[in-house]
Amino acid sequence: MRLPRSLTPFLAFRGIHFLTLSVAIVLLAFTPVPARAGNSQLVAMPNRLGFGDVAVGQSENALVTLTNTGLASVTVSGVSESDSEFTTSSLNLPLVLSAGESVEVGVTFKPATTGWQGGVVKFSNNAGNTILQFEVGGSGVNSLALTASPAAVSFGQVAIGTLATAPVVLTNDRPWNVTLSTLRTVGSGFSVTGPALPLTLGVGQSVTVNVSFAPQSAGTDAGTLFVTGPLLAIPLSGVGAASGQLADNPASLAFGSVQVGANITLTDSLTNAGGSSVTISQATVMGAGFSMSGLNPPLVLNPGASITFSAIFTPSSAANATGAITINSNASNSTLTVALSGTGTAQGQLVVAPTSVNFGSVAVGNTVNQSSSLSAGGASVTVSGVSLNSAEFSLTGVSFPVTIAAGQSLPVTLSFTPQTSGTANATLSVNSNAANNPAQNLTGVGTQTQHSVALSWTDNSSGVAGYNVYRGSVSGGPFAQINSGLALTPSYTDNTVISGQTYYYVATAVSESGAESAYSNVAEGVIPTP
Repeated sequence: MRLPRSLTPFLAFRGIHFLTLSVAIVLLAFTPVPARAGNSQLVAMPNRLGFGDVAVGQSENALVTLTNTGLASVTVSGVSESDSEFTTSSLNLPLVLSAGESVEVGVTFKPATTGWQGGVVKFSNNAGNTILQFEVGGSGVNSLALTASPAAVSFGQVAIGTLATAPVVLTNDRPWNVTLSTLRTVGSGFSVTGPALPLTLGVGQSVTVNVSFAPQSAGTDAGTLFVTGPLLAIPLSGVGAASGQLADNPASLAFGSVQVGANITLTDSLTNAGGSSVTISQATVMGAGFSMSGLNPPLVLNPGASITFSAIFTPSSAANATGAITINSNASNSTLTVALSGTGTAQGQLVVAPTSVNFGSVAVGNTVNQSSSLSAGGASVTVSGVSLNSAEFSLTGVSFPVTIAAGQSLPVTLSFTPQTSGTANATLSVNSNAANNPAQNLTGVGTQTQHSVALSWTDNSSGVAGYNVYRGSVSGGPFAQINSGLALTPSYTDNTVISGQTYYYVATAVSESGAESAYSNVAEGVIPTP
């Protein structure tokens, strides 16, 4: 706006000319500016990302931490990238960061061509630095500088509260040295251990790092192992499972009363009632007289799986006994105990009566029986069997094994069947759980009755020098001569017969010239038994 003419004087003094002075008054509209977040600053760490060499078509990830360093909250309203080969993980914008609060932002480099690419990432905000930007850069190459074996780590199912570890081998595939500067994992439950860094790998050299997964809750977890120097991102995954838990059935074993020297076996079972596998590392049994079988660690029980094992009580003395089977595992109840108890009782006494048996004389092939008995005293006795050291004697009237109650007797029968003539002796031994080992002496005499067959015949012929006698086992023959020389009379006695057999005889006449007649009629001889 121009002032009135009267306010625009023209003065001249001593040759000095004053230019016309114009004063313009401009009325400006006032628009309030939104208040900024005090002196707050939004800071990025790191403030520059170098991705190094990344294979064309593959992705490498890195993390940038945005932190509100002021005393008032900061709102991040937008994010932009100057190069499409660099992208950021989606943020739920607007994002409000309280004073001192931080958030991690993932930045991905996926080169489409070989060669170096660079750009900037900008975050719009209402802090003192309204535009926060940091540089990004990397080179697309035909292959990675650093390779990992395996390229991804899957831990599978891991029980909550336990730790699973897997090795990862990092190899320098470049024709020059590569220096590893940091190792870092992201994702719940994942961690990494390795050599001291920085570490330089020569051409073709490798180094092993160990990645661990310790789930804190049930469900699937995903993460990444970042290796910087040449940047490498290795995907990690695992599933947190409810811890395994062992349950025993029954929780204790009571064997009751068991005689000293005997044993009783009871069974027990272990079941994995949890949500992940359980490894049983050790099983021990304590207590005099107790033992076990069928449980041989190390062994693995999957969820819901069971195993059955046996516990044995073999008391060595008459007394009460206690013990336990202790089972160690990686279950949530890492130590499980099965209580054991039993009572050893005194052994019974076994009596065999009479202590000796004489069968007297018995014809060979005949059988004579004698009565005997087995008796238990003090406690019951279980007889498992008997043994005899001669086949001519036997015991009958009982089936083994047999238990004889205390104070009771069991009748048995002893038999003697001689096979040859002469005196026979034997010892009857009884096998039992008794405190003693009784025996019984047996004796008998086998006798043999000698039989003979007397033969005679009539011959009216003349000129006979003698006779031959023939014997067979069948009526029609064949027959064999049994006399060693001519019988001079028409009779013969056969003393070589055996009890219980039947024989058939014929005779012939022999002339003085040596001619022999035909067979006579057949005569039968039946030998009695014995």
